Amino acid sequence: MRVIVFGGSGMVGQGVLRECLLDTGVSEVLSVSRRALDASVDSAVDRKSPKLRELVCPKEFAALDFASLAAALTGYDACFFPLGVSSVGMKEAEYTRITRDLTLAVARVLVERNSSMVFVYVSGEGTDANSKTMWSRVKGGVENALMAMPFRAAYAFRPGLILAKHGIRSKVAVYNFFYRALFPLVWLLGKFPKLATDTETVGRAMLRVARETPQQRVWNTAGINSLGRTA
Repeated sequence: MRVIVFGGSGMVGQGVLRECLLDTGVSEVLSVSRRALDASVDSAVDRKSPKLRELVCPKEFAALDFASLAAALTGYDACFFPLGVSSVGMKEAEYTRITRDLTLAVARVLVERNSSMVFVYVSGEGTDANSKTMWSRVKGGVENALMAMPFRAAYAFRPGLILAKHGIRSKVAVYNFFYRALFPLVWLLGKFPKLATDTETVGRAMLRVARETPQQRVWNTAGINSLGRTA
């Protein structure tokens, strides 16, 4: 299986990359990002793996136009999309551009060149296209748009708390502070599969739905854990 990962330098993205590179059923992993993977991901991701290829394209991300990369994005079986930003302090138009417009710009190119592809999108617990909460409404709209596209299948992962494993660290300083300051509570929450998952489990769950294409399209924390911890 050949897979694409968008957002491989983020906390969840590192976990997904790691599981893809470790999986013997994955022959190639293409990491697509604004910036090259750096030393901050070394503890989790083998950047020297012969499976790993990087496509660094800052201009395309800035313009939300990936048409020029169509050939490089052809011939893949799955796309894992944990790329995202916090909505804190952002106006809806700006958040929509980064969250909805970017995701769908990528998806349109991929589905045109890979009709048998499985697309897995990470939104978050509480996502709802009809919500009065801005981030929830925007991400819900993205989910609906992706599932209307002619992929072989499109899935939405809606995790709650995600715990970092294998030395992975978030690039968001406040998240790292939260994990350190409240470690006992975070550790305790991690014992409840309906409340928390982890980066390893999310990566394994993505690989599983890409292989098995179950009928269920939206997966909450408990569902992600069921998929990833029995994969």
